[in-house]
Amino acid sequence: MNVIKDTFFDGERPCFAAHDTRFEHVKFYPGESAVKHSQNVEAFQCEFLSKYVFWHNENVVVDDCLFTPYGRTAIWYSKNVKVLNTQVDAPKMFRECDNIFVENVKFADAQETGWNCRDIELRNVEAKKGDYFFMNARNATVENLNLQGNYSFQDAKNVVIRNSHLDSKDAFWGSENVTVYDSVIDGEFMGWHSKNLRLVNCTIRGTQALCYCKDLVLENCIMEGTDLSFEYSTVNADIISDVISVKNPAGGRIHAKAIGEIVIDEHCINPGECEITVG
Repeated sequence: MNVIKDTFFDGERPCFAAHDTRFEHVKFYPGESAVKHSQNVEAFQCEFLSKYVFWHNENVVVDDCLFTPYGRTAIWYSKNVKVLNTQVDAPKMFRECDNIFVENVKFADAQETGWNCRDIELRNVEAKKGDYFFMNARNATVENLNLQGNYSFQDAKNVVIRNSHLDSKDAFWGSENVTVYDSVIDGEFMGWHSKNLRLVNCTIRGTQALCYCKDLVLENCIMEGTDLSFEYSTVNADIISDVISVKNPAGGRIHAKAIGEIVIDEHCINPGECEITVG
């Protein structure tokens, strides 16, 4: 592998179509598309101040690097990408990528990161300002994600999340086949219009949670500050805490330690089709 080290590049496309190349201690100063259309490239302890760095690439490893706020929109339309031990201060990090592995990475500005990506693995990731984090994701496994940002995993499909904390209003809207284990989801209006959303040993916080869901499952979950929950949802829920209120569920069963108020009004579409028990 060709090694380029202890230097800098700037301007447009300085390393266009590189292949079998390792960059070590290289600074990419302002410019565009520095390593575009490349194959089999590695970056170790590099600093990126240029945007659109790794577009249309295949087989990329980024380790112990820094993407400054100027290094936005860094990895798009690429395949087989590993990002390890890296600080990302720029938004829109991934889009339209296949086979992404991200481990020990901190995103200081994760807005619009991960859109329309497929076959994703995230481990030990911290993401701030993460609005629309991994929207339209397909086939993702997530372990130990600490996310602050709304509308996360919107319209995502086939996602498994474990041991994570999502501070995220409107998480999982329109999602399908999502399972979350041993996690905290803190944010109002979560899960609306989802299909096959399953929450296991989770803590759920926020108003009007889990409405308009189809085939929703809760196992051994805690609900805190959750009022007007489950409206128009079909649900199978075992909740080990109190629930402030439940409103007009469409069908299934809900069992909770206690429910402060059950609202079944003239707008209920299937009166009596949901079994609600406490104790």
